[in-house]
Amino acid sequence: MPRTSTGIESQVSEESIELYHNPESRWLPLFKKYDKNDDGRISHLELEDLFKNESSCKNVPKRKVQKILRKADADGSDHLELDEFIKMMEQDEEVKEILKNAINKYINVIAQPGSKSQRGKYEEQYSWNPPPFVMILISLLEITSFLLDTLNKAPSSLTEKSNDLGPAGIIFIYDPSKRYEIWRYITYAFVHFSVFHLVFNLVIQIMLGIALEMVHGWWRVLIVYLAGVLAGSLGTSISDPFVYLGGASGGVYAFIAAHLATICMNWAEMGHGPWQLLIFLPLMAIDTSFAIYKRFVKGVEHQTGYAAHLAGALAGLLVGINVLRNLEVKSWENKLWWASVFVYTVLMLIAIIWNIAFPSYFPPMN
Repeated sequence: MPRTSTGIESQVSEESIELYHNPESRWLPLFKKYDKNDDGRISHLELEDLFKNESSCKNVPKRKVQKILRKADADGSDHLELDEFIKMMEQDEEVKEILKNAINKYINVIAQPGSKSQRGKYEEQYSWNPPPFVMILISLLEITSFLLDTLNKAPSSLTEKSNDLGPAGIIFIYDPSKRYEIWRYITYAFVHFSVFHLVFNLVIQIMLGIALEMVHGWWRVLIVYLAGVLAGSLGTSISDPFVYLGGASGGVYAFIAAHLATICMNWAEMGHGPWQLLIFLPLMAIDTSFAIYKRFVKGVEHQTGYAAHLAGALAGLLVGINVLRNLEVKSWENKLWWASVFVYTVLMLIAIIWNIAFPSYFPPMN
């Protein structure tokens, strides 16, 4: 029941500050409002009525109301006296304040925090309505796909034969000999071949993606993610045409690059910009180095393509400048916006035309 300018808080909006800090004066008007028969107690049905009608309480499920009543009803009378009602509301407010402060710190540190004068602006941008569901859903799909392949004895690395994959890998992986199945340019992101690779991507998606989703909105974050995934497969198809491709690194690197771009564009207002660069840049370097090592040292040609990392990062940089919110737009940033639109469009058209117009460059179609 978060505080709002209407609903519960409106019951005491005209009270003096002294009365506002007095729990009984604060909650008595609301208590009387729902004590329909004026017997000094609020029944189960009256409490349900409160949760149905107060704007800040409407989303509380019925079973939650019953749980709240049982916990607050200290004497087991199936009613709440005024002191029990006040205790219930005050405890709930304390929990909410703790959660709110924790979320504010999380947003300030992860998703574009500014200086003290700027932080309030960014706090106003984040929202739980709708909840950050996109990155959670994508992460669950990746976990499900990995478990499905693991339980069906998918190998730890790909071999020359794609039928050695698990069921998810067979359907989703980017297979250069099946480029006509265009969904593979996106769905390869759901296929992972090691716990390390999966966990790395999940950590970034959850730690950074959810925060970005709360601040910038689910559709902006989804556009950046898909742009990185698509750029990763197209970039790999051109630079490494015989490589099978799996993993969400293209989308993950798009997140990181887009976020770092906003840090650089708002450097003067940033409170934690240098620290975030020290965290994310080494992570990118380590993961990319690992992919290059497997590709050129161990000779694993049919697993993850390092080009997907670089292409995803470039897409995230170009698309993030256009899509993610920038609260203070400077004149030079408008020129950068148009330049990034032009560069991204040209690069994507080149990659798509290359895939269509030069079939001899790629493995024969299966």
